[in-house]
Amino acid sequence: MAENIRVLLTEEEVDARIQAIGDQISKDYAGKQVHLVCVLKGGSFFLCELAKRIKVPVSLDFMSVSSYGSDTKSSGVVKIVKDLDDSIKDKDVIVVEDIVDSGRTLSYLLEMLRDRGPKSLRLCTLLDKPDRRVIDVNVDYTGFQIPDEFVVGYGLDYDQRYRNLPYIGVVEFE
Repeated sequence: MAENIRVLLTEEEVDARIQAIGDQISKDYAGKQVHLVCVLKGGSFFLCELAKRIKVPVSLDFMSVSSYGSDTKSSGVVKIVKDLDDSIKDKDVIVVEDIVDSGRTLSYLLEMLRDRGPKSLRLCTLLDKPDRRVIDVNVDYTGFQIPDEFVVGYGLDYDQRYRNLPYIGVVEFE
């Protein structure tokens, strides 16, 4: 099955929104250090751009979780592929995610991280699909709310392809 990619959000729109989120985080954490936890692989593109725009001290760590495999819909089974390298105890933590879809993965992940004793725990996502929400998840910083379409680009993939697109596109199958 072949697919086409239709532009949903341009590179310029994404860049401007990330700047605005970075400004807001800088304001919210003035005088503090923020610890960003990136959810791999998709969140890495967003994390790098966001971290460059945050004006308070930043530290980073990475987790890899999976609930999609090679499908376009979440399986509902969350698997921790790579855990954090460092403790988050007593740190101001922001989980950085590429997209919040059903909420299953993030709900599980946030509950697990809360149990590790961070000073504060917030969630930042580039994209939010509220129409697909199965489990309620509080998103503190949102780039864009998008319709229920399968999107790629800026770190998001379809079967490991299209992550490197500098914009957000919708996969349309022929």
